[in-house]
Amino acid sequence: MIKFFRHIRQNLIMENKTAKYFKYAIGEIVLVVIGILIALQINNWNEERKTRGKEIVYLNNIKSDLENSVQQIETFILKRNEQIKTANNIIEYFEGKPIQNWNDFNKKLIDIYSWERFYLLKNTYEELKNSGNLSLISNNDIKKGLQDLELLYAKLKIKESHYRHDAETTLHEGSYEMQNIHEMSNNYAYQMSNGKMGELGELNENSFGDM
Repeated sequence: MIKFFRHIRQNLIMENKTAKYFKYAIGEIVLVVIGILIALQINNWNEERKTRGKEIVYLNNIKSDLENSVQQIETFILKRNEQIKTANNIIEYFEGKPIQNWNDFNKKLIDIYSWERFYLLKNTYEELKNSGNLSLISNNDIKKGLQDLELLYAKLKIKESHYRHDAETTLHEGSYEMQNIHEMSNNYAYQMSNGKMGELGELNENSFGDM
């Protein structure tokens, strides 16, 4: 193709057709420019396609993180509801209901003491933020939703820390001062591990008298 155009130029020069040569030269330049513009457009399309591909991967990962977080929240809610039921049973004992099984009473008592923190799964969001790729998310509502979620999570962690402090101050420290929790915790470990850990011991009313 290049030889073909070169041959045309040579013929025009040899025939002393200067005007036609300049017209031809301008036409050739226009074709080159058009070719460059088309190549740039194709390159832009390819880059845009790669960018959108990365965005889709990030969005899918964000969706997966949120779905896993929802599952964890549902598990937490289930555990908390079980602890509420157990706490109500404990209150009945303190109000005078006879305790028939001290091992069961000990298990219920420690169950309501158990504390577990919730951690939001936000690995993908942190990666986007720290790498400066948050701009890859083209939907502004999604970006704002992620930022709002992070702010809400930060507020919840502050409240969680207050609750944790209250629990440790009012429940844990008081119990540790009144009771020999070694025997109780060994008994609990024995029950939870089906005898593989801890020691059942011989718990009785005196084991919980001060409490």
